[in-house]
Amino acid sequence: MQPNRYDTVSRTGAREIDEGLRSHFLRVYNVMGAGLAVTGFTAWTTAQIPGLFQAVNGSILGLIIALAPLGIIFFGLTPNKVARMSTTAVNGLFFLMTALIGLSMSYIFVAYTGISVARTFFITAAMFGAMSIWGYTTKRDLSTMGSLLFMALIGMIIAMIVNIFLQSAMMHYIVSGIGVVLFTLLIGFDTQRIKEMYHPAHGMEANMKMATMGALSLYLDVINLFQFLLQFLGNRN
Repeated sequence: MQPNRYDTVSRTGAREIDEGLRSHFLRVYNVMGAGLAVTGFTAWTTAQIPGLFQAVNGSILGLIIALAPLGIIFFGLTPNKVARMSTTAVNGLFFLMTALIGLSMSYIFVAYTGISVARTFFITAAMFGAMSIWGYTTKRDLSTMGSLLFMALIGMIIAMIVNIFLQSAMMHYIVSGIGVVLFTLLIGFDTQRIKEMYHPAHGMEANMKMATMGALSLYLDVINLFQFLLQFLGNRN
């Protein structure tokens, strides 16, 4: 019996998509990993330079640096602007943002012991790996989680703002616990979303930009998960 020509074409196309998807995720993880490396190196270096550390953490400059990444995300890396930008420009904004976040996170190398920071990072990495594999392999449609996770994120941000005035230790730990659960789930959700958005028909340049934007989503999930876990696992100096 001769194989059906259309079945052969279908299998070939599926194989090409699968191979392209693996390459796409490899790029996503590489870009995300490079961003985390930039953040960690910038944070550690800043903590070693007293003058720079004081400037970043004890002045209006620190507030500007803390808010700058939000400006890049909401005004520089919007879908419409990314579509018109070059791949180099998108990557440049991504790594600029990771460096700025590194400046803002320099406090952790002063507030916490190095051993507890390293331990928390490796735990975060293990949780990321498990949830990203789950998001990639699960047959369950996680898109229904999106609206619930977004609502939980908004509620958590409001609670954090309120607690700035209340200064409640109990609320602080409750919010941190919610943050751990929320960003753990977001890793799985974002992984599946990145998988579903990829297609070879988009073209190489578009997929490279999408890989950087996917790396951005996962990077933010990991950074936030790490900081919330540090509230429970970090030993203060």
